[in-house]
Amino acid sequence: MANIFYENDVNRAAIADRKVAVLGYGSQGHAHALNLKESGIDVCVGLRDGSSSAAKASEAGLTVRSLADASAWADVIMILLPDTEQAAVYEEHIAPNLNAGDAVAFAHGFNIRFDLINPPDDVDVIMVAPKGPGHLVRRTYVEGGGVPCLIAVEQDPSGGGRDLALAYADGLGGARAGVIETTFTEECETDLFGEQVVLCGGLTELVRSAFDTLVDAGYQPEICYFECLHEVKLIVDLMYEQGIAGMRYSVSDTAEYGDLTRGPRVIDDHVRETMKAILGEIQSGQFAEEWVAESRSGRENFKRLEDAGHEHRVEKVGSRLREMMPWISAGRVSVQEASGGQG
Repeated sequence: MANIFYENDVNRAAIADRKVAVLGYGSQGHAHALNLKESGIDVCVGLRDGSSSAAKASEAGLTVRSLADASAWADVIMILLPDTEQAAVYEEHIAPNLNAGDAVAFAHGFNIRFDLINPPDDVDVIMVAPKGPGHLVRRTYVEGGGVPCLIAVEQDPSGGGRDLALAYADGLGGARAGVIETTFTEECETDLFGEQVVLCGGLTELVRSAFDTLVDAGYQPEICYFECLHEVKLIVDLMYEQGIAGMRYSVSDTAEYGDLTRGPRVIDDHVRETMKAILGEIQSGQFAEEWVAESRSGRENFKRLEDAGHEHRVEKVGSRLREMMPWISAGRVSVQEASGGQG
């Protein structure tokens, strides 16, 4: 069973006298910086020269510095930049400004797990990863709650890495909900696997394949869209709130029987073998190498696949149907916020 910590377990003195630089002011960056500041922690935002986020951070009452100046000023440096950009920023702006006893912090284990960033042995390396997008981290904090967080310690020369990670998570509001201890490897590998096999890759291909199957069989695309994409939210919300068993209790007996008898035929042993193969690619570093190489070479394949996805007929039908449902756009979270993208 995982170790789970709450507010009573936090040693707030572990961060009380520290200076924290949050590098990046996207979805997670703005939430981290504002929540920490309002928790009484000395914080600044580090941004690239000319960043469009500088004005927003300043208007929010935050001190803004360059990436190098923020790294030199702070003794805790939280890197909230895209995975493929972190190593270059670390080498140019962070590494020259590190001192013994400093801490380098991450919200995702990618760059440490795959040896893209290698901090010196006299620096703590910790992770604090809220399990929700930045807008939710911020909103729940303001409302007096919090989003559960993961913490991990990769290097701990100071002996206080766990206390620091837990105090940082508490500053975000995470200890109000619960903070779970993990490792960089576990967080990184399970996160990538979940994205690829279920949350993004698996789900989108399941939806598109089901939509295509119905449309190719002669059914109206609009009806197929509702059955294969639109109603996914209804089921996911039930699972989110009540688990799989709760969802099954809430749907019709017909739907539940179809779930119990046909679901295993869709996700069969062949699919499970593919899942194991994908997990193996993650564990071996193959996926990380592929993604880093793709980014460094200009992302030609990435853009080609992305463009092809935009042209799928489910997107055309969905765009038209969503115009009939103004309540969707009225409550919409921006793509960047929903994805946790960084600016």
